[in-house]
Amino acid sequence: MTDIRYLAPPTLDEAVRAFAAAQGAARILAGGTDLLVQMRNGMARPGTIIDIKKIPEMTSISEAADGSFWVGAAVSGAVLAEHPRFGTVWPGVLEAINLIGSTQVQGRASAGGNLCHGSPAADSVPAMVAAGAVLTIAGPNGRRTLPVEAFPAGPGRTNLAAGEILVGFTLPARPAGSGDAYLRMIPRTEMDIAVVGVGVSLTMAGGVVTAARVGLGAAAPTVLLVADAAKALVGSKLDDAAINAAAAACSAACKPIDDKRGTIVYRTKVAAVLLKRAAAIAADRAQGRA
Repeated sequence: MTDIRYLAPPTLDEAVRAFAAAQGAARILAGGTDLLVQMRNGMARPGTIIDIKKIPEMTSISEAADGSFWVGAAVSGAVLAEHPRFGTVWPGVLEAINLIGSTQVQGRASAGGNLCHGSPAADSVPAMVAAGAVLTIAGPNGRRTLPVEAFPAGPGRTNLAAGEILVGFTLPARPAGSGDAYLRMIPRTEMDIAVVGVGVSLTMAGGVVTAARVGLGAAAPTVLLVADAAKALVGSKLDDAAINAAAAACSAACKPIDDKRGTIVYRTKVAAVLLKRAAAIAADRAQGRA
């Protein structure tokens, strides 16, 4: 068996230098719930493993004075769930992140790792798309930011450039009257891969939707921001016409595959159903009813 070099740099700059120096032969270790499985299955054979859990920026959660949140790429779902404020402000995002694996896996798995795995069915990603999360990325050429919906490039692929590392993500401040929700369809009750997942974030005033974002997962090669669905909701009181138009937009955005978990026709229909249900939950939260 080939020797593997293990590094645990204490700073982001050191991690970036080590990752770039490996010239593609290194893998980043956050929770390891994907990487270790891939190594055991022979799907990944890294020459170097760079553990990022000793880097404070990548393991921290903070709320800024303006109400925005910073969540490091290596923050586990279990740690995020214990934060006194995050789940109150972004309940849908937290629910989505806490669907990644079992309770035991939650102690290790992170939203950053879930995103970097590049799965179109990743649970945390549609919710973060709906939330308008912005990623911070660091590499040999410095830092840059990227909307979360622009990060996936296809199944198992991302838009990270050579030598770049995901540092974490920022969730924007929430206006009064805001709520979000994430729902997925799975064949079993727990620990399965989403057939379809939908995240919805709404801001409402006087019963009228003033802002909306919709994320759609497991229905195309990448998670999608469905702008037409959001457009159908904005300016409405979530009447049947608006909800049906948004649901139809979700179905129209679908470019799914047939596999053992669901057919193209089934996924397209489920996307519409989940949009309606997630929008109702987000609206209840926005108006303080849940």
